[in-house]
Amino acid sequence: MLGARTWLGRGLLLPCARAGLAASPRGSSSRDKDRSVTVSSSGPMPAGGKGSRTNCSPSTPQKVPNRLINEKSPYLLQHAYNPVDWYPWGQEAFDKARKENKPIFLSVGYSTCHWCHMMEEESFQNEEIGRLLSEDFVSVKVDREERPDVDKVYMTFVQATSSGGGWPMNVWLTPNLQPFVGGTYFPLEDGLTRVGFRTVLLRIREQWKQNKNTLLENSQRVTAALLARSEISMGDRQLPPSGATMNSRCFQQLDEGYDEEYGGFAEAPKFPTPVILSFLFSYWLSHRLTQDGSRAQQMALHTLKMMANGGIRDHVGQGFHRYSTDRQWHIPHFEKMLYDQAQLAVAYSQAFQISGDEFYSDVARGILQYVARNLSHRSGGFCSAEDADSPPERGMQPKEGAFYVWTVKEVQQLLPEPVPGATEPLTSGQLLMKHYGLTEAGNISPSQDPQGELHGRNVLTVRYSLELTAARFGLDVEAVRTLLNTGLEKLFQARKHRPRPHLDSKMLASWNGLMVSGFAVTGAVLGLERLINYATNGAKFLKRHMFDVASGRLMRTCYAGSGGTVEHSNPPCWGFLEDYAFVVRGLLDLYEASQESSWLEWALRLQDAQDRLFWDSQGGGYFCSEAELGAGLPLRLKDDQDGAEPSANSVSAHNLLRLHGFTGHKDWMDKCVSLLTAFSERLRRVPVALPEMVRALSAHQQTLKQIVICGDPQAKDTKALLQCVHSIYIPNKVLILANGDPSSFLSRQLPFLSTLRRLEDRATAYVCENQACSVPITEPCELRKLLHQ
Repeated sequence: MLGARTWLGRGLLLPCARAGLAASPRGSSSRDKDRSVTVSSSGPMPAGGKGSRTNCSPSTPQKVPNRLINEKSPYLLQHAYNPVDWYPWGQEAFDKARKENKPIFLSVGYSTCHWCHMMEEESFQNEEIGRLLSEDFVSVKVDREERPDVDKVYMTFVQATSSGGGWPMNVWLTPNLQPFVGGTYFPLEDGLTRVGFRTVLLRIREQWKQNKNTLLENSQRVTAALLARSEISMGDRQLPPSGATMNSRCFQQLDEGYDEEYGGFAEAPKFPTPVILSFLFSYWLSHRLTQDGSRAQQMALHTLKMMANGGIRDHVGQGFHRYSTDRQWHIPHFEKMLYDQAQLAVAYSQAFQISGDEFYSDVARGILQYVARNLSHRSGGFCSAEDADSPPERGMQPKEGAFYVWTVKEVQQLLPEPVPGATEPLTSGQLLMKHYGLTEAGNISPSQDPQGELHGRNVLTVRYSLELTAARFGLDVEAVRTLLNTGLEKLFQARKHRPRPHLDSKMLASWNGLMVSGFAVTGAVLGLERLINYATNGAKFLKRHMFDVASGRLMRTCYAGSGGTVEHSNPPCWGFLEDYAFVVRGLLDLYEASQESSWLEWALRLQDAQDRLFWDSQGGGYFCSEAELGAGLPLRLKDDQDGAEPSANSVSAHNLLRLHGFTGHKDWMDKCVSLLTAFSERLRRVPVALPEMVRALSAHQQTLKQIVICGDPQAKDTKALLQCVHSIYIPNKVLILANGDPSSFLSRQLPFLSTLRRLEDRATAYVCENQACSVPITEPCELRKLLHQ
């Protein structure tokens, strides 16, 4: 916590005080008991996520839009008919605040965030609140997915001056953009233990009039403290810490928090955390002959299995919801995010590589089937998210999970057919309900449904193995599998007639880069060309619609227009570090999956642009935003946490290692070392906060394998060797196809490739480490043996 206590009248603390206004640890359940900000307590509060009210037009014709009507963001458009004089983030708002000497009210959220919509309905649609905000403040709305830099800066303030953060995030700023009060969701009215939004506004208005100088001094003091605290730099250090030590400490910290019974690493709410699973797989590989290595593998595989069996997975339509509100992965927060699908597809593909269990490959295929069906745009890009809420029937108010939950009656009516050969009278519906735990009263606890929206309804979650369900009714396992799959398909067809959740059709470069990786890696592992084609189309979309050839820069966002078109904001929103890092990773994965060198060439150009725009030449590592784009913001940050998405610096460290392996360019290896050195203190202090960077640190201090396949890319023997490599979990490698052309892009980067020859005119593999290559190998089984050593 930062700063000293400063009162805004009785019962309200500035967040520079220890108690603060902001509550809500990021990711709290949308059904926690305390759903509001409290004065005396900063207990659990939801961090955004549930549904949006999907209409972006006035509910009555006489309403007049505010200036947000001219924006492209679905989130901003959802506020375009509020009686609030909203401004988008920009100079016009800042100039007004300075000219009129008013504080800025900054409200940040995203289009599928439940508590953002709750606050909009309760407060921002309120005429009195609209007058207060318009007369005494300059009100600014920000879509956190459009402007992650703004979100990160002020979330840093809210988290540092309170017990947590979340969305909606509401922060009051000086005209110079320095924060002085912050919080998350505020109810409209005061409660016994909470402060209402009206009260907050009135007290801040009063304090701005009476104690403005004190507020300005406090904001400067807190900003200075945040600036010092958030600095990440090499300092006097020359080298990063020991990878082996950080690896071991990160594993031990994860092991201590592991849930033996249900998997995962918390009581509730429970998040998928693919970065942790990726770390555990990597740890297993380098410790596979030890007890800790076996433990790491078991932790990751068990977590993935329990998640896939739980209600966090949509068993009817596939894909994963955002998180589980309980320890058992049973009742989810029903929102579906693109970045989760992308990372989980890779995690399940890796689980299949390691275990050989087709359960995991089936889950990966299901995830990508969902994305292709529901999140793919005609242009080849991928939309951001689907909401948690939807109307149970057309014309009704949206409700939590309405699209996804079932009553016993619905299932019985859809699946009335008797099951032949069962040891007792049994219908297909009864079989499915037994296997997936459906009950007449519903399988959702009232404590997880305080509003009663899900009473009598069920979330499908696997209660028994196929073998146990088959034994219970005296049936063959394969017969049960077929009956359940047929039943799920009938539920899927019936669900098509329900009103769908709102689709956030905004397309982000960063999340599209992750999705390119998801399709490319899974397609390569499973040998499915159609999945690689989705990745290729995604990369083409990024180059066509989100890349400015003249400047060599990526754009952050574009939007689905009418008739399958793609629209951009004017002026464009330029890319942030995560856009470059995630797209470069996607292109490297796509090159290895498709062996199309044009994607590798574009990755190199984007890495050059990233280095030019974001690299800290003094302290090492990458800033999250361009210097010009973030002009005026009190902080320029380097993201130092691998969370729901990996830190862009963690991903960049991996990218630099891989690019060095593809090109031999020493500058990229030097940058990788500087980056890891800059994060040394954070790695030493809390390695579990950066498991993806710990993985990069270990990879840097081990030896990267250059696996070279010499052959015709269309020939069967070449494809056999490539598929052999793809089938094995080898995270610390680059896969190179050498087609014998000395003038090819890769041969120009790595001259030694021209010295490698095919053996007896057959496709031939070489495994190179430390500038030395293995003997030539032509048989996939021999290559497999070598790679497993």
